[in-house]
Amino acid sequence: MSVVICSLKWESARSGAQRVSYDPDGYHLVRFPYGVSEESYDPWNMHDPANGGDTPSEFPDLRSGLIWPSHDGWGVLSAMVFWEADPKTLEYRARFVRDPLDMTDKRYDSTATTDSALTRGGQFRTYLWQMFVSKGTPIGLKVSARGLGDTRRSTPLTLAEFKLAIHTDVEEP
Repeated sequence: MSVVICSLKWESARSGAQRVSYDPDGYHLVRFPYGVSEESYDPWNMHDPANGGDTPSEFPDLRSGLIWPSHDGWGVLSAMVFWEADPKTLEYRARFVRDPLDMTDKRYDSTATTDSALTRGGQFRTYLWQMFVSKGTPIGLKVSARGLGDTRRSTPLTLAEFKLAIHTDVEEP
């Protein structure tokens, strides 16, 4: 079985802060730099700045938060998110979203939403989900930080990774 991979990494120490700002859905689309910076790996050009627009995307615009699957197949999505310490943030959320910017006829489709409470010490989270992915339908990682009364907090991220492994040879009976 063949597997194609896109692995993205962003780190505030290298690329500057990424403050959480909210889209209408109450989540922030995590952005990733282009190229081989910060240990990213993308031989299939699934995170190409030319994808999804008439002009090239530039980090940290919205399109820099997308992975465009290069193949149809069974996708294994994983992510890691580190948050800056903020005692007023009580809950951390994350979700994987098909077409988070409504750029295709598939439209916004969130899946695997995870909520977790504040823990002592640093706020470090990992996420894993599996689903079918389609060439031409982008995928994004969206996050949210919430305080008392479900208020949206702009707690900065310090590190994020977003990975897609597509199993391209799915057997059928």
